[in-house]
Amino acid sequence: MGRIIYLLDTNILSEPARKIPDMKVMQRFSESDGQYATAAVVWHELQYGCELLANSKRKTQLQSYLSTLQDNGLIIIPYEKKAAEWFALQRASLKRHGKTVTYVDGEIASIAAVNNLTLVTRNMDDFVNYKNLKLDNWFE
Repeated sequence: MGRIIYLLDTNILSEPARKIPDMKVMQRFSESDGQYATAAVVWHELQYGCELLANSKRKTQLQSYLSTLQDNGLIIIPYEKKAAEWFALQRASLKRHGKTVTYVDGEIASIAAVNNLTLVTRNMDDFVNYKNLKLDNWFE
């Protein structure tokens, strides 16, 4: 188990739970074992999405996947004061330049930035305008 390098966005962390997961992403999971965490905001999105599902085999599978992540020690990093301050500065700067960002993505970006982690996401466009944020896309 290595040190934490990556912060996984929802679309990356949920990929192994897909019926047919992307093999590139699965390879990166294997190569990066023990080197990733996620944000409390992402954990919320996964839990919320699961709760919205009707009782079904799929919901049971997703609940099992989330439990396995937790049981295997997935680190979930909270949104705290330092991240809130980073996001406030970034958001104000972006607004001055006529760019609007979603609040959830800003929280995720700030958690990655203040913890010096590379944010892994499929939705690069949601994060490219933040300064000093390292990004990676495991689908490429």
